[in-house]
Amino acid sequence: MTKKLIIIGSTGSIGTQTLDVVRAYPDRFQVAALAAGRNTVLMEAQIREFRPGTVCMWSEEAAADLRVRVADLNIEIVSGMEGLLQLASMDEGDIFLNSVVGMIGIRPTLAAIAAGKTIALANKETLVTAGHLIMPAAAAASVPILPVDSEHSAIFQCLNGEPANRIRRILLTCSGGTFRGRKTDELKGMHAADALKNPNWDMGAKVTIDSASLVNKGLEVLEAKWLFNVDVDDITVVVQPRSIVHSAVEFVDGTVMAQMAMPDMRLPIQYALTYPDRLPLDIPPVDLFELASIEFMRPDTETFRGLPLAYRAGHEGGSLPTVFNAANEEAVAWFMKDRIEFLELYRLIEAAMDAHTVCGDPSLEEILEIEKWARAFVREKIKKG
Repeated sequence: MTKKLIIIGSTGSIGTQTLDVVRAYPDRFQVAALAAGRNTVLMEAQIREFRPGTVCMWSEEAAADLRVRVADLNIEIVSGMEGLLQLASMDEGDIFLNSVVGMIGIRPTLAAIAAGKTIALANKETLVTAGHLIMPAAAAASVPILPVDSEHSAIFQCLNGEPANRIRRILLTCSGGTFRGRKTDELKGMHAADALKNPNWDMGAKVTIDSASLVNKGLEVLEAKWLFNVDVDDITVVVQPRSIVHSAVEFVDGTVMAQMAMPDMRLPIQYALTYPDRLPLDIPPVDLFELASIEFMRPDTETFRGLPLAYRAGHEGGSLPTVFNAANEEAVAWFMKDRIEFLELYRLIEAAMDAHTVCGDPSLEEILEIEKWARAFVREKIKKG
């Protein structure tokens, strides 16, 4: 049976690799709708190849440009959050793949759940900030949430039918990022160009920077808490530089099950789209003889403070994960403009967390207001220097 896909974030790293999977299996998948930010050139190419019925661009300016580019085609082009919600709620579409970056993904995911669509989730922020809303909504609607991140897909595959009460802990692996092995003094003066050199993954600029700071791994800890119904203290981060072991689960009887594969994001994407089936994928197999050994290390949490800050957010809960995430998003945006240095990311995130009064059970409206507050707080801190 052909599955119809709604892909938001189609011009980004995950989105383009999702379309690689569709391209490989045109008899299995059909693109019903696409959404992106402002990249109208790539979106036009995607439209002409995959022929979706509806497309959303985040800005109306980009949408207007796209309407001119594809005026020869019968296609509906919408824009903004209302456009994303329209895509999420449309009758056509079996799987809603959320690969946007940031908290923009929360409302469309809730809308897709309400519409009864299977959720393929590559947007960490949705669960980090609103997991207490998303997971009950999905359970009430009997909607599966299938993880697309390589680590969460690995955990999902290791669990595969095992009940949560058999888990002793989750072993969440981490490449260590661009700056692995460096100490605080060596990170002084580092800028975005230095951080954007991850050797293992093509993840997009923002996620690559988050990987370098270990904020990304912290977000994954918070996401795993909701996906797998565990406490953050039952999640141990393990540095595994070659990114061959994508994560593991330790069970109550001492058994450890790990998922291994060569690093290629098409694998977790394809697994989410085909679950519970598996299809061939043209990536090299893991050669255990060539591999010979796998190195594991503890993360350096004194240098890379994104991880302990995330655990703090997880322990206190409520609205603090939203502050952690939003402050980081704003700080990274300024970092990418070379307005601040790498180590300033931690100072800004921590300052926002310290200044925030935690709300125990925030509504969606409160989450979005707290996001605005955290971003404004970071901007003001940067202006003051």
